Amino acid sequence: EVQLQASGGGLVQAGGSLRLSCAASGFQFDDYSIGWYRQGPGKEREGVLCIGVPDGATYYYADSVKGRFTISSDNAKKTVYLHMNNLKPEDTAVYYCGGTHSHCGSSYGMAYWGEGTQVTVSS
Repeated sequence: EVQLQASGGGLVQAGGSLRLSCAASGFQFDDYSIGWYRQGPGKEREGVLCIGVPDGATYYYADSVKGRFTISSDNAKKTVYLHMNNLKPEDTAVYYCGGTHSHCGSSYGMAYWGEGTQVTVSS
């Protein structure tokens, strides 16, 4: 069974950092692009960052996180990480990871989703 599980959220002060993890199982991990999405209070879900196949390049969905967030992948652990620095209150959201056999910019979106993890940034 395809499974994606996000973890690592918590409460952090503005300017702080967190690392989120997305653990994958049940599919050929290195054949899939893995993206991070978030949904803040009263907002629509938006894409944040994605790590793509076949090149492993970073794809930015949101300009607001450039220079603050990075994404990395550990194929041996089948885990994708979202490194978040200089967090702002507007980053407060439930963060989700999703997977697609296509590329990060595909209009079809993610085929698989995991449960989200809450990130709360206090001011």
